[in-house]
Amino acid sequence: MTRTIRYLAATLLGLALVPGTSLSAHAEGADAVPSARVSVRYLNPQQFTESRNYGRQDRYNNVHYLGPLKAHLIKRATPLLAADQQLHVTITDIQLAGGYEPWSSPQWSHVRIISNRYPPRIDLKFSVTGKDGRVIRQGTRKLRNLGYLSSGVSMPGSTDPLRYDKALLDSWLRRGLHHL
Repeated sequence: MTRTIRYLAATLLGLALVPGTSLSAHAEGADAVPSARVSVRYLNPQQFTESRNYGRQDRYNNVHYLGPLKAHLIKRATPLLAADQQLHVTITDIQLAGGYEPWSSPQWSHVRIISNRYPPRIDLKFSVTGKDGRVIRQGTRKLRNLGYLSSGVSMPGSTDPLRYDKALLDSWLRRGLHHL
């Protein structure tokens, strides 16, 4: 158990040292990542499934996920756009990979259990616009990966606590702007 606590502490410390992440930032500050061609906003993040279900544990662990997910989406989506295009994404719900099982043991009540019972989910709306502001493509998506543990995302040595959630966004973007 001491080994697990050391691993979790190292993961949190590593997250604190990653540029663009914050262990103590609030949801309001999650919109601080600038981009001219990709905009990401969160619609009522306090009402996200993740916040409603695990808000207490997330605050206990002091882990902030909105800023890092936004920065990741901007970084990955920007190269996919033509020079005169913009992508606007509104995230309407998030359920991070894993869940808490406080009933299993009081010692584990604030440890996120990664299991196929708790797949990552992200719901969003998007639009791609041209230089004249004309909408080229728009829609809503419910991103899911029920087999995320067997998808090859977890590389040995990877300590990013959001790796499965970022992989869900990457999978959506890999389809290309024509299939978003």
